[in-house]
Amino acid sequence: MISIIQNRRTTIALAGLLATTAILAALAFEHLGGYRPCPLCLTQRYAYYLGVPAIFVAYLLDGRGARGLANVLLALVALGFLVNAGLGVYHAGVEWRWWEGPSTCAASAGGLATDAGNLLGALSKAEVVRCDEVQLRVLGLSFAGWNALVSLAVSGLALQGLRLRLKP
Repeated sequence: MISIIQNRRTTIALAGLLATTAILAALAFEHLGGYRPCPLCLTQRYAYYLGVPAIFVAYLLDGRGARGLANVLLALVALGFLVNAGLGVYHAGVEWRWWEGPSTCAASAGGLATDAGNLLGALSKAEVVRCDEVQLRVLGLSFAGWNALVSLAVSGLALQGLRLRLKP
């Protein structure tokens, strides 16, 4: 699918649209759907928080003829989303219990009291958001699995944008 896109600006725009849609969906599932992200979920969002603006700037630079800078940004986006796809696969493996997740995935320490008087009350109300418990599967994939696929697609689109520029 990616190789049939032959217009560089269209390719960059599609990468931006896909990445923007994915992060907005993740935020909607959290804030509107009530799905609480675990520490690995939150880490996977960094690629989107950095990548979406980078893709937008690359699109603008490409339109202004600054293709060298646009290429640098596209290369960084491709690398960042490729790493993020690996993190998504790792997280999905934790969910399938193929391997253990990091110790930070056992519980959320957010909102704990800083004074001893309220510590027990705060501990009893602390929410545990585990990385190895899937909250929702869509077509057999968890959020982490979908992130891996979307990240691979965004990385591929960024690489396709680079390839189109490098063609004679």
